[in-house]
Amino acid sequence: MVRKNPNHIKSLGIDRFFDVLVYVLATVAFLIILLPLINVVVCSFSGGRAVQTGKVLLWPKDTTLDAYKMVFEYRDIWIGYRNTIYYTVVGTLLNIVFTTLMAYPLSRRQLRGRAFIMRILVFTMMFSGGLIPNYLLVKNLHLINTSWALWLPGLISVYNVIVMRTYFQTTIPDELLEAAQIDGCSNWAFLLRVVLPVSKAILAVMVLLYAVGHWNTYFNAMLYLSDKKKYPLQIFLRDILISTDIDMSSMTGSNVQEMLRRKEMQIIMKYALIVVSSVPILIAYPFVQKYLVKGVMIGSVKG
Repeated sequence: MVRKNPNHIKSLGIDRFFDVLVYVLATVAFLIILLPLINVVVCSFSGGRAVQTGKVLLWPKDTTLDAYKMVFEYRDIWIGYRNTIYYTVVGTLLNIVFTTLMAYPLSRRQLRGRAFIMRILVFTMMFSGGLIPNYLLVKNLHLINTSWALWLPGLISVYNVIVMRTYFQTTIPDELLEAAQIDGCSNWAFLLRVVLPVSKAILAVMVLLYAVGHWNTYFNAMLYLSDKKKYPLQIFLRDILISTDIDMSSMTGSNVQEMLRRKEMQIIMKYALIVVSSVPILIAYPFVQKYLVKGVMIGSVKG
């Protein structure tokens, strides 16, 4: 008869308890994130009065598409969409190019002074010039009210440089570079023909991180852009979301009813705008999800 080790049984019990605890916490976190998202989508398909009175939770009330009709009839939304797509595509491309050009040399042992360069980069993560010096710099460079004001200040993310550099260090051995150089391969050719083709995971991660940042940004546009035709989508969304309440103290009769109806439509239009502005990123995410975890994990193994 084989006796079971009490310590082994106790260890299995602790492991099972830990697994159950992890699943419970993960489920709770998932619900905390999911339920508000569902509520936003449901409210966008519900009637304004039902939303305003708090009757809508996780199922539509007085289902209607009026909010989406208003959104797509709102001309500024299409201007914002066009500008945001332009800023996101060009900005992400610039970010990827310059982040790669910064991260790859720092990943090679042959680069002299790379430790000093890394210290300078890390220093910028802890200290910055501040809002006013940054604005004066952009102004002195004559970038106010131009697309470059949205791209240049955040051209390189130091965190992303560190992640990509670590990925190159752990994935591309120095011996591979030495073998390529023996065959007459230059550093540029090695980067373009060897490094980038085997770095699809980290490139996908960088594309997603930079693209989401460009898509959601509004603060730089609010600071540096004055021409409404150049506003990104998030500025128009922000203006609608923080629009002031209607003062009905001096209104009577039909005017009050009309203002109430407009207020109800304004409320559901806010929810519809949130959904419309989030859809492109939600569509793109599944295509890079498998690369996201792999790239971030490999890039965070070593500092």
